[in-house]
Amino acid sequence: MENWSVDQVCSWLRQRNLGELVPKFREEEVSGAALLALNDRMVQQLVKKIGHQAVLMDLINKYQQQKSGLESLTYCCKTASPEFPEVISGKNLKSFFARYKTLQWTSSYALPDFPYDVKCILAEKKCPDHSMRIRIIEFLQADMTKYLEGSLYPNSQQYNIVVNALLQAYPFLDEDGNGFLLWKRALKDRFKYVRRPIEDDEQVLRNKCKFGHRRGQTRKSSFAENKPDDVQVQVEEEPVHLEGSAMDVHIKWLKEEYMKTQRNWKEVDNRMNVTIEIRRKMISNKAPLKDILRLFPFLRCPYQLFREFQLLTHMDIYKKTVEILEIYSENILSLYVVRNNPINIMLQENLKRHTEEDILKYMKTTAACLLLPDVFGDDSSLFAAVNEEVKVVTPVLEVKNPFNVNSCEFALYVGREELAQLDDCTMALAALVAAFHVFDIPCPKRIHRTLNFLESLVFEVRSP
Repeated sequence: MENWSVDQVCSWLRQRNLGELVPKFREEEVSGAALLALNDRMVQQLVKKIGHQAVLMDLINKYQQQKSGLESLTYCCKTASPEFPEVISGKNLKSFFARYKTLQWTSSYALPDFPYDVKCILAEKKCPDHSMRIRIIEFLQADMTKYLEGSLYPNSQQYNIVVNALLQAYPFLDEDGNGFLLWKRALKDRFKYVRRPIEDDEQVLRNKCKFGHRRGQTRKSSFAENKPDDVQVQVEEEPVHLEGSAMDVHIKWLKEEYMKTQRNWKEVDNRMNVTIEIRRKMISNKAPLKDILRLFPFLRCPYQLFREFQLLTHMDIYKKTVEILEIYSENILSLYVVRNNPINIMLQENLKRHTEEDILKYMKTTAACLLLPDVFGDDSSLFAAVNEEVKVVTPVLEVKNPFNVNSCEFALYVGREELAQLDDCTMALAALVAAFHVFDIPCPKRIHRTLNFLESLVFEVRSP
C-alpha cells in the first residue's frame, strides 16, 4: 500500500464501498503513502460522513497492524492446538479463524466516544429527545460497521451486544423496561436505511439469490380448506370506517410514520394510546385483520404488540417469556417424550459444532420453545412451522434454520399472512402468546394445553 498511486488508492476505496470519497481523494492527490499518514483530524477534513470516517480509519489501522495481528493469531492457534487438533492439519483453519474473530468482536466491543453534546445529555441522566436519539443511533451504527470491517449486515447476537452495552452504561435509557427492544429496533432501522444505496449492488443480488430474501416476496394464495380446530380470524368483509376528524388525524399520522425509516417512537406510543379505544372496538366487533393493520400498521412491530398486551393485561409479556424459558428450558430438553423428536435430534447435532456458551444457550432455548407442544401432547403444526410453509389461520410461528445463529428467521403469521419479523425464539414465543390476546382470537383446542401453560406462568396463576 505504501507504493500505491492515486489511481490504486481510488480503486481500493471502490472495493471497500467507499466510492463516494474518490473525487475528493483525487482532488487532494492522496497516494498510498499519504493514505497511511492520515490522522483523525485529516480524515475529518477529507470525509464528511461519520460512518465513512469510522470505516476508513479502521481500514487504515487494520492494515498497519496486520503483521502484529497475524502474529497474535498464529500464537493463538499454537496454544489452542491441544484443544483443536484439526487446526494443525489446516483442514479447518478457516473456520477456526472465523470463530476466533467472532469471539474477539464479542469480548472487545466498547461503546464509541460520543460527541460533546451527546455526552452532556447522557451525563445529566436525561432521556434524549428524538433528534438526539437519532444521533446516538448513527454513532452506534458507524461504530458497529467499523467493528464488522465495513459490513452492513450484523447478526442478532451483535445487535444484542451493542444494545446491552448501551443500556449497561446508561441504565436510564431503558425506559419502562422496554428500552432494549426500542433501541434494537432503531439500530436495525438505521442499518436498513444505510443499506438502501447498495440494494442493487451485484454482490448483494447474488447473496439474495444464494441465501433467499423473503421480504417483499408474495406467497401463493391457494390453500387447503381449514381444519376443524382452526379458528377463523376474519368474520366480516366490509372495511370499518372511523368517524371523527381528530381520530382520523392520529391514524393518518401513524400510517405515514410507519413508512419512515427513522421513527419517532415516543410520539407513536402517545398516538397508539389515544387510539386504543377505537382499535379495541374494531377487534371486539371482529373487524377483518387486514383493516385493523391498515389503520394501525405499528401492530406489526413486536414492541407495539407487546405494549398493546401490556395495556390490556398490565403484564410485560417479553420479560415473562425470558423468565419462563430460562427456568424451564433444561427441564424440557431432559424429558423422555422429546428424546427422539426431530427438533431435539437436530439440536444435538448442532451442539457438537459449537463450544461458545452463548450460542449453546441460544440453541437450547430455541429447541425448548419449539418442543413445548410435544411436551403437552398438542399439535405442533398449530404452534410453529419449522422449515415449512404456514398453512393455518390462527397465530403461528414460521421458523427457518432455527439453530443457525447467523441465518435463523422467526416470523409471526396470523390469517396466513406475515404479521411481524422477530429476532429470536424468546421474542417469537412472546409475540405468539400476545397475538391471541391483542387480536382476541380463540385458542384452537389442539394447542390449548401449551398456551394455557404459558399463560398460567405469565399471569402467575395455576392452570385449572
